[in-house]
Amino acid sequence: MPRHVAIIMDGNGRWAQQQGKRRTFGHKAGVEAVRASVRFAREKGINCLTLFAFSSENWNRPEDEVSVLMELFTFVLKSEVKKLNRNDVKLKVVGDTSRFGSKLEQLIHKAEKLTEKNSALVLNIAANYGGRWDIVNASQRIAKKVQSGELAVENIDESLFDQHTSLYGLDNVDLLIRTGGDCRVSNFLLWQIAYAELIFTDVLWPDFNEQCFEQAIQSFSSRQRRFGLTGEQIESSVGATC
Repeated sequence: MPRHVAIIMDGNGRWAQQQGKRRTFGHKAGVEAVRASVRFAREKGINCLTLFAFSSENWNRPEDEVSVLMELFTFVLKSEVKKLNRNDVKLKVVGDTSRFGSKLEQLIHKAEKLTEKNSALVLNIAANYGGRWDIVNASQRIAKKVQSGELAVENIDESLFDQHTSLYGLDNVDLLIRTGGDCRVSNFLLWQIAYAELIFTDVLWPDFNEQCFEQAIQSFSSRQRRFGLTGEQIESSVGATC
């Protein structure tokens, strides 16, 4: 079972168009797929689930669609947080939330505060997030420490850099799933998916249910993760621990 699963939730708009409806209808339908994925992760003992809800590039979408996404984000924060809290789920919103406005920022802060001590599952919602933004933001934070004399350049390594990224303290991503048929990572968690297994499915996000999630887990479980080693090395190390 992967410890950390990340999902690019793609295909809402196309799903709605297939139903003969506006793209925004698909985003609303996708909320149930979010609920199903959280339930599945909670029940299966996955430690962390990170969902790509809104990228930093999504601001370029039609204004009415962006508006609906913001309204939907606000609705979900208001309606789902108490349920998450009852189920021992810790909610964290990662990304540059400063562009969302004070009311939405307050809702985010309130939700994170309510659930901060929960431990059954960490649910990260990536909103106004981009992998390049995350890396640049970490670099700026490190540069400020070097500039102030708090940190020496020669002490910068991968471990220290990781401490300044948005998901620090969590396991690196084991499994990245993208729905909707496209085979790309779209600037998502570029630092954290270095050794993740990737699964691309044609299933559109509103149709992604527990069975689809289970199939992705089974595919993940059948793979040999080598992390730069050979298959023989992995097999011999497994044999030595049996």
